[in-house]
Amino acid sequence: MKKQNRFSLIFAIIAFFTLALTGVSNVNAAPKKVNSNQISVKKQISVNYTLKVGKKTVDSKTVKVPKKSKVITGLKKAWKVQETKGFVTAIDGKKQNPKKKIYWTYTINGKWATKGVNQQKIANKDKVKFTLDKVK
Repeated sequence: MKKQNRFSLIFAIIAFFTLALTGVSNVNAAPKKVNSNQISVKKQISVNYTLKVGKKTVDSKTVKVPKKSKVITGLKKAWKVQETKGFVTAIDGKKQNPKKKIYWTYTINGKWATKGVNQQKIANKDKVKFTLDKVK
């Protein structure tokens, strides 16, 4: 009878520690890393950006940005941009020239923007067009 009690006691102790250690291993497991490509598609929008110098289109890109982004977010994602106080001064090496009254201006869906690029929000499928030309 003593052998049977010892066997039962040893079995119970082994079973207890096995279950306890299994629970502990899940608690200490490293959290899964989230790949930036796995960010919910619902939280991103697509915006088309076009660059023009005068009447000539020099580049066009469709950029994915988070919802509620500003114009500058997608612009900087697509090209190297210089800006001062919400005004774009150069895009992809093409600089404005105040002496000749040549500036970067932009429209959203064909309408002149009323805010600086760091304040103007964009929405899904917006068409943003930047033009470097003489301002009259």
